[in-house]
Amino acid sequence: MKAIWNNTIIAESDNTVVIENNHYFPADSIKKEYFRESNTHTTCAWKGIASYYTIDVDGKENLDAAWFYPEVSELARTIKNHVAFWKGVEITE
Repeated sequence: MKAIWNNTIIAESDNTVVIENNHYFPADSIKKEYFRESNTHTTCAWKGIASYYTIDVDGKENLDAAWFYPEVSELARTIKNHVAFWKGVEITE
């Protein structure tokens, strides 16, 4: 699977985990040069507190377009150390 934004592959993995129709990519599969931690946090009742990344490709920013759970609940242990995407990030095979 590939995550693409602004015509650039920002993550690629054969081992994504799909939860609630979102592909969670292993953290080591993202291209870190395109990611900047955000101060945004949200809470999921069963996964825990999410943190976000802003994606920056060729000077174009996509605010809070990726999220991850630094500490996951036992129910969400399969997405520990994984990152998911939204806000126009295309997920393809």
